[in-house]
Amino acid sequence: MKYANIGGQAVMEGVMMRHKDRYAVAVRKENHEIEVKSDTHIGYGKRFHVSGIPIVRGAFAFVDSLVLGMQTLTWSASFFEEEEPADTSGRKKEEATEVSDKKKEEDSDKGFMILTVILSLALSIGLFMVLPFFISNIFRRATDSGLILGIIEGFVRLMIFIAYIVLISRMKDIQRLFMYHGAEHKTINCIEHGEELTPENAAKYSRFHKRCGTSFLFIVMFVSIVFFLLFFQIFPMENMALKVICRILMVPLIAGVSYEIIQWAGRHDSGLVCLVSKPGFWMQKFTTKEPDMEMLEVAIASIEAIYDWREFQKELAK
Repeated sequence: MKYANIGGQAVMEGVMMRHKDRYAVAVRKENHEIEVKSDTHIGYGKRFHVSGIPIVRGAFAFVDSLVLGMQTLTWSASFFEEEEPADTSGRKKEEATEVSDKKKEEDSDKGFMILTVILSLALSIGLFMVLPFFISNIFRRATDSGLILGIIEGFVRLMIFIAYIVLISRMKDIQRLFMYHGAEHKTINCIEHGEELTPENAAKYSRFHKRCGTSFLFIVMFVSIVFFLLFFQIFPMENMALKVICRILMVPLIAGVSYEIIQWAGRHDSGLVCLVSKPGFWMQKFTTKEPDMEMLEVAIASIEAIYDWREFQKELAK
């Protein structure tokens, strides 16, 4: 199976796909029509000329995926917002037409997006990196072994992550999102297996994929356990605040290493790769659901807006 160099994510009633500097979002609107938006997005790694530097590029790619993901998710949600209330004459409020007003609105949206990404990062670091550390410190009454406490911290981190995924997967709205997530994976698997991209063909393929963001996050959990254990065994410290700061500062390094692992896994099919990918596949049982044919049509629409899958398959056949 050849790497297709395309990836994406589920959005509200749709799918976003990205190939190099192009991305497309396809959304199934309430009238059942498919709305497609395609645009250019230059990744931060390329902007800062670090896209060729291993590990460093991964940290930038992580932030990049958060920014683009939030942007496309917000765009998809705009189709399902409640209509504005009508005025006394029964007409909707007039839309702002002044250029200055539009500019203000764009600036406001951009600021809101940046703030949302920062808050998302802060909450993720707090929940999955800092909180397990404080919970593990409860066990200091039973042992003062840094190694044992580190193992407990890692176990707590994994349990919090798994519990979080399992809990959100039970929400009704999230389940539809996860169906579109499954559609994203099935269509990419169809392309990479060299079959014509149709809803019927895509439906036959697995809803799991080695380069999935869920697998990436699971690898982050494991890499953080190894890094924290090694670092604090080599550099033992007693100051609690310093321990927390060190954990936060190591997040970009952990994300970078995890990125390299997930990219390596996506390009190979060895027994070791299968072993590394298995935990992520297990978690994808919760974060992906079987999509219907209409969802697969949406995923295909987003792919075809930016990606020549037929040309890729010609190369695959050589």
